[in-house]
Amino acid sequence: MIASTSQLAEARAARASYRAGEVVPTSGVAHGLVQANLISVPADWAFEVLLFAQRNPKPCPVLEVLDPGAHESSLAPGSDLRTDIPAYRVWRDGVLAEEVTDASAAWEEHPDLVSFLIGCSFTFEAGLADAGIPIRHQELGRNVPMYRTSRACAPAGRLRGDMVVSMRPIPADRVADAVRISGRYPAVHGAPVHVGDPASLGIADLGAPEFGDAPEVRDGEVPVFWACGVTPQAAIMASRPPFALTHAPGHMFITDVPDAEYLA
Repeated sequence: MIASTSQLAEARAARASYRAGEVVPTSGVAHGLVQANLISVPADWAFEVLLFAQRNPKPCPVLEVLDPGAHESSLAPGSDLRTDIPAYRVWRDGVLAEEVTDASAAWEEHPDLVSFLIGCSFTFEAGLADAGIPIRHQELGRNVPMYRTSRACAPAGRLRGDMVVSMRPIPADRVADAVRISGRYPAVHGAPVHVGDPASLGIADLGAPEFGDAPEVRDGEVPVFWACGVTPQAAIMASRPPFALTHAPGHMFITDVPDAEYLA
């Protein structure tokens, strides 16, 4: 399936605005097109990132791996991963060193950077919205809430860490629909990993996410948790590689690929 002319125009306009310095969460941008998380590491860490993703496909479904030093994604010809994401995080020894809107310096410092694009749950939000299921963070103009859980990922070499989840409050009578719709997209996290009690995931306070903005859960709604592509950032914090570059949580790479390409 090929994206429509209007979809491609919206995706390219979004990437151009991010190159120009606009910083906004990307949930709801370019409706119907795939969005992706980014992690870039020097080549000597790339195999372990790939193995970590292979062993933890639910939170880390790989959409593309670029060659060392490359920064144009085949998922969006003409794109530039150094500039086409609203905000980036630079990590040194597992500590967040800075957030930037242009990551070109990272490639200058590490010309062998290997970039991984990982599926994002923002992709299946289009299906939820089309089915009339509310997307609360979009309604409120907020970032999606994301939480570090007590569920350990399978380690890979020097990489280890706990799974991160995103949460969306879903009306109780639409939870089954949300599970069914998202489950059709295994390449972008698929069905939820948990429905209901946050404490079962080791989340002590639903109102205090580690990433993103606090949620608003209304009467009659159930918290539903999906595996999240911010999981590699938790692994960076736990494993402390000398250098890594990621997207800022909720600020994704917009591709030119229709959601339907990843329907199971």
